[in-house]
Amino acid sequence: MPNKSLLSLLRAFRSGTPHIALWLFPPNRDRMPDPSPDTAARLLPVMREAARAAGALAFDRFRHGGKTSARIWSKHGGSPVTEADMLVDRFLKERLEAALPEAAWLSEETIDDPVRLERRLVWIVDPIDGTRAFLGGHPDWSVVIALVLDGRPIAGIVYAPAHEALYEAARGQGATCNGAALSGSKAPSLRDARTAGPKPLVDTLESRAGRLHRLEKIPSLALRLARVAEGVVDVGLVSSNSHDWDLAASDLILQEAGARLSDLDGNEPVYNRPEPFHGELAAASGRLHPRVIEAMRAPARAAVSLR
Repeated sequence: MPNKSLLSLLRAFRSGTPHIALWLFPPNRDRMPDPSPDTAARLLPVMREAARAAGALAFDRFRHGGKTSARIWSKHGGSPVTEADMLVDRFLKERLEAALPEAAWLSEETIDDPVRLERRLVWIVDPIDGTRAFLGGHPDWSVVIALVLDGRPIAGIVYAPAHEALYEAARGQGATCNGAALSGSKAPSLRDARTAGPKPLVDTLESRAGRLHRLEKIPSLALRLARVAEGVVDVGLVSSNSHDWDLAASDLILQEAGARLSDLDGNEPVYNRPEPFHGELAAASGRLHPRVIEAMRAPARAAVSLR
């Protein structure tokens, strides 16, 4: 007689319950071929061209200082989405999958397919990061593309069409903005550090590390972190529940610029997990990052010693 527990699992698998197939039949990634060493560098021009074309599609529907011309509706949970998000998502999926068919796909605007967990290579995309900014006419939104290998990014693009700023990196090749090399902030300490992030986290850092220079909100998280790599933001803080598509591209851009993104224990993010979201994070230059982590982890009574 068939095992009832196994039958239940098989019924769940047939009904589409996320990740149940991988629980039953975990992938053996050791059997999957190694990507070519030049995969990231070879694909970066394709990613750049795709990001620019996608940005142009979105920008046609952007109205600086005014409401977008695109149709708007609400997703489950109440967050907004526009027809521009969906148009860009479809465009990028077609373009990028054609460039690297063996890579899986994870996007904010596409239903998650757990088959991605079987793949070593995954495209991780946010068609418009900062949708609220886009629909309200604020220029700080971006098109975000990352290629992830075994949980870490090997190529990344953050393109901000309203600023005509394209940030990019390939593993081991450095990071650039519009072709100019990035090297992160040169700030020697956290005193008056230009800091961007959610107010509660900035309040915590300031209470423990001394006075900060608080920057205006940067609605696109990917753009906020790319600006840390650029050196125009010294410290970027991230609240919990950010997603892979918000982070992966900028994570590599930061790394290649000599900066770091980590959780508040100092651990680097891992991408393409079953649940693609993260806890609180901090980004800063190689010099400042350890001080940010120390300050954020310190009890309030230790604040004076960190200043």
